[in-house]
Amino acid sequence: MEEELENTFEKVWNDMLAGEIYDAAHPKLIEMLTDTRDLLWEFNNLRPSEIARQQEILRQLLGGTGENFHFNQPFRCDYGCNITIGEGFFANFNLTILDEAPVTIGRNAFIGPNVSIYTACHPLDAAERLTRREWAEAVTIGNDVWIGGSATILPGVTIGDRVVVGAGSVVTKDIPSDCVVGGNPARIIKKL
Repeated sequence: MEEELENTFEKVWNDMLAGEIYDAAHPKLIEMLTDTRDLLWEFNNLRPSEIARQQEILRQLLGGTGENFHFNQPFRCDYGCNITIGEGFFANFNLTILDEAPVTIGRNAFIGPNVSIYTACHPLDAAERLTRREWAEAVTIGNDVWIGGSATILPGVTIGDRVVVGAGSVVTKDIPSDCVVGGNPARIIKKL
């Protein structure tokens, strides 16, 4: 039974990462989500001065980091292992990343408070949603990007290098390098 569960989990995990429809209620996924939340609970409840332990937990949790990075507490994610951040990454309070698909963030990215990055997608049909079958779409954020407070990055979006995303923006489509975007949905306001 355990071997069968492990075999189905491998397929579910690979389907999830590949953007295919998968069973989000698979017991091993639920176990992984719980393990991640336990680590996040520990991270989020450390004293702000306990930076070495914070970074130790984040290096254990995340798929890859640069040497220098900082997250203001609290931080929330689903799995963590699907998130890669570059050198010089900074996240302000209340960053949420739903990382059912890979989330790749380049070097020197500055993330404002209350930013949300989503990869999880759900069926529009209510009956289909109840099956807990969903899919995910990767998010890629380039180098030297500044994402203003309370911005939301939706599944499947790629943001180029040296982009500024205005506070409160909802990014629904790819953004080219060297521009400022804002609004809902976000649109190019200025080329840099």
